[in-house]
Amino acid sequence: MNKKQIRGIVRGLAGNVEEQAGKLVGNRELQRRGNARIVSARIEKFAGDAAATINTLLRRD
Repeated sequence: MNKKQIRGIVRGLAGNVEEQAGKLVGNRELQRRGNARIVSARIEKFAGDAAATINTLLRRD
């Protein structure tokens, strides 16, 4: 697992917490920010997954 994958997972968790907190207190802006963070985290994790796949393919002999 590379740094981008880990950062994506952690930021996704933070986004989920932020979104749920927004739902709990009825703050739509907080929900939107949490949702945006989740989307950003998924993109970052996907980039990490792609990098890991490329590294694996390049290491094959």
